[in-house]
Amino acid sequence: MIKVLIVDDSQVVRDFLTYILSSDPAIQVIGTARDGEEAVRAVRDKRPNVITMDVIMPKMDGLEATRIIMETTPTPIVIVSASWDPKEVEKTFRAMEAGALAAIAKPVGVAHPNYKKLTKELIQIVKLMSEVKVIKRRPKERKRGVIPGELTAGMITPVALDLKVVAIGASTGGPLAIEAILSGLPKDFPAPLLIVQHIAAGFVQGFADWLATSSGLPVKVAAHNELPLPGRAYIAPEDSHMGIGTEGRIVLSKKEPENGLRPSVSYLFRSVAEVFGKNTVGVLLTGMGKDGASELKLMKEKGAVTIAQDKESSIVYGMPGEAVALNAASFVLPPAKIAEFLSGLSKTRMIRNGYKTINGKHSGEGRMIQRDGKHG
Repeated sequence: MIKVLIVDDSQVVRDFLTYILSSDPAIQVIGTARDGEEAVRAVRDKRPNVITMDVIMPKMDGLEATRIIMETTPTPIVIVSASWDPKEVEKTFRAMEAGALAAIAKPVGVAHPNYKKLTKELIQIVKLMSEVKVIKRRPKERKRGVIPGELTAGMITPVALDLKVVAIGASTGGPLAIEAILSGLPKDFPAPLLIVQHIAAGFVQGFADWLATSSGLPVKVAAHNELPLPGRAYIAPEDSHMGIGTEGRIVLSKKEPENGLRPSVSYLFRSVAEVFGKNTVGVLLTGMGKDGASELKLMKEKGAVTIAQDKESSIVYGMPGEAVALNAASFVLPPAKIAEFLSGLSKTRMIRNGYKTINGKHSGEGRMIQRDGKHG
């Protein structure tokens, strides 16, 4: 049984979440809390496997409660928020910085047409997060920066590469991975970054604002027909596919969902592959499902540099794992190393040679394999 603690200041919401989660035979709601202070005590006493955490609460909010729990009794935390105010949504992502694993919107009522879809997603997230091993955070711990020189020597070779765009796709666990990558890039990064992050409705603007503040790079929600500029990141807006047009401008589309998703990573990757071919970098990060995996392989076949996040650093190894299984990734790296790899592009034009990394730790001891299958 997956033991869940529900934290929310509304009795109605606590009862509703209890009803939803208890409908799954693998989940047991072992308690509820009305605010962060009660949550901290309940985690210590009841030892849940997963916590669903509201952000806006009296006495102690979800951000502070997350910090204390991760410093004292580390437990997988899923932020469940109803606020669509960008400033409040930004607090959700700060809670993820503090150790929360995922964020999801509060489920809608039983009569709503999306009720079954959203409750299924909530149950799935709770189950997945129960399997994640979390570690204790030190007070005011800073995230580890990129350490120069840790990439395995020989991974990249300077050649002429007219880099046009970096395309990034992510789902569950993606916000922190994206933030780690953007934070490690120089201000003069030579290409725009187009990002598809599967995220709950109402969270996109707050996500962009948080990324801009925490990474130091200009980040905005993309607009149709906008010309993307080097050194800036563009987030796909809610319920719209994002791609690139033949004139290099951003194209937003309401075409049918792909892999059940809109925006879809597959749509973005296929678009940049068709327009810019080899002069692109594709990055597929942590997330459920297989969105973007086949299209990352398409990018690789057209000569692009392709990267998948490694299993050790992924919250959910679905999307990048599928890409690795398809041999779609030229490199398999954690976010900090992805940032370092991309940073090299601003100093010298780089592209993959005949090597790729496979499931290594990428700290100077990562394993490498040649195209002929011989270990190097």
